[in-house]
Amino acid sequence: MTGTLINVATVLVGTAVGILFGARLPDRVRETLLHALGLLTLVVGIREALGAFEPPLSALTRGSVLVVMGSVLLGGLVGEAARIEDRLERAGKALERRLGGSQARFTEGFVTASLVFCVGPMTILGSIQGGLAGDHQLLAIKALLDGFAAVALASALGWGVGFSVITILVYQGGLALGAASLADVFTPVTIAAITAVGGVLILGIGLRLLELRRIRVGNLLPALVLGPLAFALLEALG
Repeated sequence: MTGTLINVATVLVGTAVGILFGARLPDRVRETLLHALGLLTLVVGIREALGAFEPPLSALTRGSVLVVMGSVLLGGLVGEAARIEDRLERAGKALERRLGGSQARFTEGFVTASLVFCVGPMTILGSIQGGLAGDHQLLAIKALLDGFAAVALASALGWGVGFSVITILVYQGGLALGAASLADVFTPVTIAAITAVGGVLILGIGLRLLELRRIRVGNLLPALVLGPLAFALLEALG
């Protein structure tokens, strides 16, 4: 858990710095920063999503892109039925009553930061290495990167970015604590699937930040489970 706790600390510090920095900026500058973050988020999402076209996913099946698409579509149906986005927004509204500010921005900050900080191979591999061998080097590098990202995100999106530490604690911490039993579950295929599906969701976040389309990314979160399960099934069937 040491690496995860370091990660939590850097995100909290980065969020505090970002909010102090952002509060001194005119609205026009904050809007420009938000759009810059949107563009960068699109780049990250595209990079991650392109993994659907590459090994090990493309080596497993020629229809790897279709599997990713199907996972996102089915995940969206599950998320809409469960009204995940609405639940996140209600939670954000309750917290914003205590913190002040925009509830929409709070929810956007929480979902954006949670996806950016927790989707990707560095999260999974770093947590498993830390849990199995006590090697926290990879998570320490990730923590440093996340800290700088938190400064940028929080300057535009506020306190919701800081509350993403809950996701980091649950997800990364759970992986680290269960590393011995989960090491066999997170195969290269599974990690690649999470990364590719997560990239599609991050693309949705980028479009929201650019105010091009308000995609209910929260309702797509089940795809992060369905995608890896689909590829794991294909891998098992050989």
